[in-house]
Amino acid sequence: MRLSRRALFAGSAAGAAGALLPTSPAAAKPKAAAACASYRAAYHFTVPDQWKNDPQRPVWIDGEYHYYYLYNPDYLTGGTEAGTAWRLATSRDLVSFTDRGIAVPKDTTVNGDVWSGSAVVDTDNTAGFGAGAVIVLVTMSPGGGTDHQEQFLYYSTDGGRTFLPHGTDPVLPNPGVRDFRDPKVIRDEERGRWVMALAENTKVGFYHSADLKSWTYVGGFVKDGIGVLECPDLFRITASDGTVKWVLGVSANGKGSGLPNTYAYWTGSFNGTTFTPDASDPQWLDHGWDWYGAVTFEKRAADGTLDERARYAIGWLNNWDYANTTPTIDCDGFNGTDSIVREITLKRASAGTYYLASRPIAALDNHVSRTIDLGDLSVSGTRVLDYTGISYEVTTEVTWDSLTGAGFQLRRSADGGRHIDAGIYGDYAFLNRRNTVNPDTSGKWQESHSPFDRSARTVKLRILVDRTSVEMFVDDGRYVHSSEAFPYLVDTGLALFTIDGTAVFRNTVIREFTV
Repeated sequence: MRLSRRALFAGSAAGAAGALLPTSPAAAKPKAAAACASYRAAYHFTVPDQWKNDPQRPVWIDGEYHYYYLYNPDYLTGGTEAGTAWRLATSRDLVSFTDRGIAVPKDTTVNGDVWSGSAVVDTDNTAGFGAGAVIVLVTMSPGGGTDHQEQFLYYSTDGGRTFLPHGTDPVLPNPGVRDFRDPKVIRDEERGRWVMALAENTKVGFYHSADLKSWTYVGGFVKDGIGVLECPDLFRITASDGTVKWVLGVSANGKGSGLPNTYAYWTGSFNGTTFTPDASDPQWLDHGWDWYGAVTFEKRAADGTLDERARYAIGWLNNWDYANTTPTIDCDGFNGTDSIVREITLKRASAGTYYLASRPIAALDNHVSRTIDLGDLSVSGTRVLDYTGISYEVTTEVTWDSLTGAGFQLRRSADGGRHIDAGIYGDYAFLNRRNTVNPDTSGKWQESHSPFDRSARTVKLRILVDRTSVEMFVDDGRYVHSSEAFPYLVDTGLALFTIDGTAVFRNTVIREFTV
């Protein structure tokens, strides 16, 4: 009997090929909730229905974060109504979110749908819509194509809940180039003006404005070799040693040269016009396959106080190579999951360079529903634990005298044939989804790597597992791997492993969350 896709992802199709996953929204319409088990994430942000992709930088308004994201309410039907709006969710702790519906609609002007951009709070009424108005600068493509991109302005006078267009003319017209999108706007208080970073193929262009309505080009930062640059990011952060750095980030595709296709960044200096990097090659905020369109944003206390030594970050847990491939379409009627919100800090490496370290947001601690403390576990070969689960966090510190590799088999099948492997091997840390169902039917993007120095003979691992994702934080979060994976819901086992030696998994703790 040929198994349906619904049966496959309910877990009754053990050993079936991942190629049966849907490859387009038209191939899979949502079923009734009772017809199949849910693949909706337990503690990660997911769109309520239909489709989401790029996160938009959250902004702090009236004591809570306003998180906007690209949303297509017509994803499952497609046709002429395809295209994105900005949907809004609000949160006080960035773990639990409240849906607020569409904030910036699509197709309300002749310019069509709205793409990525950024929102700012115009505290001093520089744009003339009132003190505290929320202004969105956003890319649109007049005429409905994709080759002519310009920047438009929307504004809100109700605290960022609903927006109106500021006419139908662009505030930043296209100068005659194909890629001209994703405006990221920050306030340069020192010089009393707004600064925009704009993605222009292999360049990030910089622009100035006094009123958010009229923009002047002042220069750019060029980087070839990592694909078309998208979703730029620009911010200042203070390191743990007191050093102040500017960071320029982009979503980029370095797969062709053996690099990630996630968030590339440079530390350096910025004088309001020119960004000067500390090194020509970027570092990467994530080494997995699925952390794209990521944004960083301000960390604020409950009273609104800004923390200049940290920022938050969130990324789209997907990849344009297989964006429509997910089991959530059939049973849950949506396609769109985000990474956990992480806190990033600037740290100094032993060589004197600086890098961004990541850790899951501390507010996760307030949502722990169960803790299993396994203590210290000695492992030589494979050790199956007396634990089953599909959504959890596991932390440990692995120590050894001599071995080749060590780590976890996550979402392990009863017979041990299917699992996701995460850990270290030789001189790299890795996350491998090859032995489970996953979205990459090409087989090219199955195992991600990041550098690792095994001479230390110890590694700290913190791994977040949810129904369709794994995020691994290595040591102090110097390296992170975020990837989609779609294990059968009957695959609930967890095992430890070592290769060519014995290791002790110290202070091993499993936590489950309720959101």
